[in-house]
Amino acid sequence: MNANKVIKVMLVEDHPKYRKVIEMAISAEPSMEMVSVFGAAEIALRNLRDREGQPVPDVILLDLNLPGVSGLDAIPKFLDELPATKIIVLTQSNAQTDIEIAVQRGASGYLLKASTVKQIVNGIETVANGGASLDGDVALHLLKMVQARSKKSEPAGVVLSAREREILLLLSQGMLKKEIARELDISFGSVATYIRRLYEKLDVQNAPAAIDKAHRIGVFENTGEQNE
Repeated sequence: MNANKVIKVMLVEDHPKYRKVIEMAISAEPSMEMVSVFGAAEIALRNLRDREGQPVPDVILLDLNLPGVSGLDAIPKFLDELPATKIIVLTQSNAQTDIEIAVQRGASGYLLKASTVKQIVNGIETVANGGASLDGDVALHLLKMVQARSKKSEPAGVVLSAREREILLLLSQGMLKKEIARELDISFGSVATYIRRLYEKLDVQNAPAAIDKAHRIGVFENTGEQNE
């Protein structure tokens, strides 16, 4: 995302007091704009379908425990309407099943409501710029899940080059494309190409899902490939 571009944010949260806290936090950020706020996923989705002339959000902050359609069920619906929009789950739940399902369904971030305002703002910036934002405890849960899961559940038919695995590892550390380019001393365009190929090979849409699937199918164990 252009560094000078204002990040447009949609909030889907049914708790009025917490909604106000997030609205105030976004309003205080000159690089962000809260373009819409909803208390239920159905209303937000209906608004998106009928949005003629309304701004399209770059990032959606989505609670899980919502009246009607849950946040987990809403994730693919939002991505169907807005494929380029990033979704950050913002919830009280650190349940492993919720984390796993959210990532698998396309969430680019998972933050707990115990996060500070600064952590939430930083998470929005990270995700808007192509990174992944995970609460520290959530990241640990995710790592434990993929390490514990049997690799027999899916054939290891995906082979990544050493360079692709290297970039995937840096993505798992929360690095953005430009930071990866500096770290590996290659061009930004090369990093973008590698990441696009990674997502195609793994058949995923974002970094958290790529990291999850790579561990699940054991691609990090394949050390025979050489750097391209």
